[in-house]
Amino acid sequence: MRGRIPVVVQGRARRGPLGRALWVAAEVFVTCGVVLVLFVVQQVWWTNEQARAQAVDQVRELEREWGTSPPGDSDSDSDSDSGSGSDGGVVGGASPSDSGGSGGSGVGGGARDSSESPDPSPSGARPDPSSAYAILHIPRLDLTVPIADGVGKRSVLDRGFVGHYPGTAGPGRVGNFALAGHRNTHGEPFRYVNRLRKGDVIGVRTRSGSYTYRVDLVLPQTSPRDVGVIAPVPRSLYKPSYGYDAPGSYLTLTTCTPEFTSTYRLIVWAKLVPDAT
Repeated sequence: MRGRIPVVVQGRARRGPLGRALWVAAEVFVTCGVVLVLFVVQQVWWTNEQARAQAVDQVRELEREWGTSPPGDSDSDSDSDSGSGSDGGVVGGASPSDSGGSGGSGVGGGARDSSESPDPSPSGARPDPSSAYAILHIPRLDLTVPIADGVGKRSVLDRGFVGHYPGTAGPGRVGNFALAGHRNTHGEPFRYVNRLRKGDVIGVRTRSGSYTYRVDLVLPQTSPRDVGVIAPVPRSLYKPSYGYDAPGSYLTLTTCTPEFTSTYRLIVWAKLVPDAT
């Protein structure tokens, strides 16, 4: 007769109050970690994918429109898009809300040239001020991105577009054609503008023509309130050795620096190449 093999059943050890507390804390920690990772993925990856797709679609739409529409002046400087906070590489002091309304985003401007307003629609209505009206092309960065009127975060910058500061000159015009763009997230079109060097070409195309600028000066870091950098004759108010003394046709790119912060602003200035229209 075969003997039976004894089976030992081990009971589950009960956790004391300290053990239960540690277990709950560990679960909370893991959950928070997962949520944080998902948030980072959403901010760093998903917003970029969405914004880049919008930007690409907008560039294609503009190219289709210009290929079939009669030429006209779409250079734009509408008042109706508001400034953003300091997140989008925008320069200026207190800004109006992103929901609309006129105002400055810290930019001095004076009267606008009515010839820089967007073309009216066939019905006579004013176009959406956040619609793109030009294309920025920077060969060194392999960057092609739409330019829209205004520097509002939700209406322009977070869509992956580059924003045209209200109150600054239009493309190819005398004055300062000043642009802002995200350096990180939401398409981050200006992520690598720190790589631009003197002599690099920057192209701007509108319905009415194309304009070529050449990079002339780079200001690596200045205050977000340094509105001098987007003045008609740009010169830093915080670092006066950077800037210009004479009127001309300037292009200014502004974005945040260092990366993943909005502490300072990085500025790139370029000059219009004569007879490039």
